[in-house]
Amino acid sequence: MKTAGSIFLRTHFPTPTKLLFLPLTNPKHSLSLIPISISFTRFSSTSPNPILYGPSLHKGTAPMLQRPQNDALLTLREDAFTRVFHLSALRVPSAHCSALETRLRGHLLNWPRVRNIARVPGDDLDPDLASLVTSGESGGGEEGHVSLQRRIYGQAEGDSDILSPVLYREKLARRFNTHGFMKFRNLAKISRPPKRKKKKKEDEEVKVERRTGKNDFATVELVEEDDNGGGILGNLVEEEFGREKWRGSTRLLLLDERYAGCGVQDLPEAIKAVLKEYAEKSANLTFELVRCKLTLFYDYWQMNEILEVLLPDGVVVPSAFETVGHIAHLNLREEHLPYKTLIAKVVLDKNKPKIQTVVNKIDSIHNEYRTMQLEVLAGNHSLVTTVVENGIRFQVDLATVYWSSRLATERQRLLSGFTRKDVVCDVFSGVGPLAISAAKIVKHVFANDLNPFAVEYLERNSVLNKLERKIEVFNMDGRRFIKAMYASDKAQSITQVVMNLPNEAAEFLDAFRGIYKDRPKDMECNLPTIHVYGFSKAQDPEFDFHERIRIALLEVAVNVEMRRVRLVAPGKWMLCASFVLPRSVAFANTAIVT
Repeated sequence: MKTAGSIFLRTHFPTPTKLLFLPLTNPKHSLSLIPISISFTRFSSTSPNPILYGPSLHKGTAPMLQRPQNDALLTLREDAFTRVFHLSALRVPSAHCSALETRLRGHLLNWPRVRNIARVPGDDLDPDLASLVTSGESGGGEEGHVSLQRRIYGQAEGDSDILSPVLYREKLARRFNTHGFMKFRNLAKISRPPKRKKKKKEDEEVKVERRTGKNDFATVELVEEDDNGGGILGNLVEEEFGREKWRGSTRLLLLDERYAGCGVQDLPEAIKAVLKEYAEKSANLTFELVRCKLTLFYDYWQMNEILEVLLPDGVVVPSAFETVGHIAHLNLREEHLPYKTLIAKVVLDKNKPKIQTVVNKIDSIHNEYRTMQLEVLAGNHSLVTTVVENGIRFQVDLATVYWSSRLATERQRLLSGFTRKDVVCDVFSGVGPLAISAAKIVKHVFANDLNPFAVEYLERNSVLNKLERKIEVFNMDGRRFIKAMYASDKAQSITQVVMNLPNEAAEFLDAFRGIYKDRPKDMECNLPTIHVYGFSKAQDPEFDFHERIRIALLEVAVNVEMRRVRLVAPGKWMLCASFVLPRSVAFANTAIVT
């Protein structure tokens, strides 16, 4: 008596059949190529730093780059990051695939971004119908295609028989439009504008073979067995095995990597029990234990995984960068500079389409306009971008103005303390990240910057966000701006003053000394709350910054609320000091006595 439900292992490699994962992402990136020397090596689990679990560029079968003696900078091909992993899989009927995945979840492959279910293209076609469209066999080729058409439509194209009403209606629908007029293809081409032809890549040195399917970062190849190979290791219910032909669609359940190369006897009893339970329910239900090859391509690996392999030992992998619109802003160390082009291309490939340009700051900020010296490493050379922060759009040109996305949290904290009755005076506003955001909250904003390009973008951004009526823009030196504002009739309305120029802001505080010296000392006035930013490398940065504020104001008793914003460099803190301008400073006599 033959019992249903059997498992066998296929061990030979005649003609691999492509299997595709269901799509998770659709990255389509390319990498500039130069010829390199490649040799294939299998990574051993006995390496000095073995990877215990999960996919890794240090595991599997892979082409490895032979680095030249002079450590010249190399740009790698995408296929240099291909890794092949040999796994075992259960081939099951598609109708039972979902239920079996739930029951066997702890024993299936659990790798990031890789599904543990694979399918065979064309496997959903019934074997009896597949023989009709397969050339070289009986009933195949053109005759088989005609026979298949007769099955589907009732008759083949060109027969003289009258079509059925349904087929006749479909034929008319293909020839006429909804208004009853015949479709003229040439007339349609004349009336429509010509389509833009896709530009061909001129400098494409190496043509990478295009992988089939919608998912480009992982494929599975089923290892077929020869007809004479057999390869049966055992069966599920320990009865005589008789192989039956697969009928209907099937799926592959990829088993965990620890079961790679295992036979039926080596599988856990939990897997055998589940399969035996399903096999006993139906006499026609069959399971196969097969071997397959999981191939992970360049698009699968993360940025830090690729850079870890490319960079020499001992070089720290750059893992963070600032994003400004479509621009990735790197701060590479000295040890990274020989590999800056390589790093930039990996960053660009792994962050498309959001990132289109990669730049590196080549020098610290020294000029009075606070602009950075940037070098474009990859992508297009446009440094004009649009940044969205707190629902507000800002147009920025990093070549002529300053912008820091890392201060977005600090700006939001400062805005949370403003009210609808406040009038804000932004002494160093830049393109307006704080001034324009505050204009949506407060009564009025006075914004100033010395950089004429920043003032131009400030006006443009205020119009872009429809806040130009609440912002008054100035282009002058910060000290002169403070004195001009408090010499006018607008002085009494100012309640908040922001001075975000960490390198020099504390030095501008002396402009507040004696702003009301020409007015009666007993006059009631609104003294502003000043928020000044600065850097400190001292062991006690709060005390150091407080002393600099006291020296600038020439005032001993200044009640300052100090806050650390962020660590900009090892041992260098950016701080924010908030305090109400002392009355003694505002009414101080600044006349020089001779």
